[in-house]
Amino acid sequence: MKHLLCTGGGTAGHVLPTLPVIERVLAQGGQVSYIGSRSGLEKRLLQGVDLSYFGISSGKLRRYLSWSNVTDLFRIVAGVFQALLLLRRLRPDVVFSKGGFVSFPVVLAAWLLRIPTVAHESDISPGLANRMAMPFLHTLCLNFDATRAGSFRGRPLLTGTPLRADLLAGNRERGRRLLGAATGKPVLLVTGGSLGADAINETLRAALPKLLERFEVVHVCGPGKAVALQRKGYHQYEYVTQEWGDLLAAADLVVSRAGANTLYELLALGKPSLLIPLSLRVSRGDQIENAAYAQAHGFGSVLAEENLNPENLLDAVSSAWRELPFTRERLANFRLLDAATLIVDALEMACQGTPPTR
Repeated sequence: MKHLLCTGGGTAGHVLPTLPVIERVLAQGGQVSYIGSRSGLEKRLLQGVDLSYFGISSGKLRRYLSWSNVTDLFRIVAGVFQALLLLRRLRPDVVFSKGGFVSFPVVLAAWLLRIPTVAHESDISPGLANRMAMPFLHTLCLNFDATRAGSFRGRPLLTGTPLRADLLAGNRERGRRLLGAATGKPVLLVTGGSLGADAINETLRAALPKLLERFEVVHVCGPGKAVALQRKGYHQYEYVTQEWGDLLAAADLVVSRAGANTLYELLALGKPSLLIPLSLRVSRGDQIENAAYAQAHGFGSVLAEENLNPENLLDAVSSAWRELPFTRERLANFRLLDAATLIVDALEMACQGTPPTR
């Protein structure tokens, strides 16, 4: 594989898991290009990586009636033509798609040009972009063994999600030193994702007095969402980059949304969790399915967002803490795969026209 073209975007979760794959290909002497949106999000996340970046028109794929669907349809068609021109010029050996609304025009263009595509699906139920792309894929890589491959006619491949080296290299003692955490006091890490979560932020702050009696509380609240609140044992961050692996390593219990990439990271690192999935009011229900998977396997507990208030949060944290020994025992049995290697092997097989194996 001399030239890999990657695509995917819309959120950090469509970009960051691709980095270990890109790094592996670059280390092997390959060339990497990336097609993302013109919004700049993907380009910012890939800053400093040795690749060529190209932006195309991209329309958001919606599941509900909206006049924006009409205008975005033209953007998608424009994106297909732009992707066709780019792919004909770049001539990659294979395409790797991580999903998101910008990926579909690239996958379709690759199919029209007979360039094989390998896609990765993180959620239990595939997102709309990946569902639309399935007829054009050589291989569909899956995050979880429970993922439903839907209309995909090929053989899906269980790979897990590639993890960044800084996560795997996290150190508990470094994390506790960073916090100045009191000796012996457990660490509760609370995060709402890269953009934060207002409901979780507000509920946590209301429950802080009780939580601080038992825990050092690390709160990743999201960019621009920090407040002037100083309490002993409360550590507030808007966003964490380099120290994230150490803070995760220091955490004894994590309260989090149930995005597929975040969930996989917690399982891979053996972190017991209390998951608060996005409700159906603001999502397609993928986080609810992800959280149900974790709960069914005993990897963590779930608090529905509809029930989120300070009292219920305190009760749910207390319950998760009591279950901690059993949760850790089950997490020890989680099968961690070398996702980057499996995906790169799948890309090589696609280049050679070899049918995928499970």
